[in-house]
Amino acid sequence: MATVAYSKFSPYAKTKLFGQFLDVMVPRNITQLKSDKSYTIAKIYDYRPDLLAYDLYGDTRLWWVFAMRNPDVLKDPLFDFTVGNTIILPDKATLFTDLGI
Repeated sequence: MATVAYSKFSPYAKTKLFGQFLDVMVPRNITQLKSDKSYTIAKIYDYRPDLLAYDLYGDTRLWWVFAMRNPDVLKDPLFDFTVGNTIILPDKATLFTDLGI
């Protein structure tokens, strides 16, 4: 029997768990709006998407949102999160609605 064992903050929240094994990942929907802002990663956030997630959304567990919203820029969510890369930042209210937070 499949159960979901991940919190709403996890990228795996919609992915089913079979015993100790994950099913195929079901990606989380993050609505793209024309009002989403472009942001060039500053030195303080170099290799630290968790710090930017905390400053923007109040929770370090949402670091993965940047990779999900910018797959063309952040192929590796940590090592591509470097100074000078420009990413799109999801709107906080829309993100929280999408994630059910």
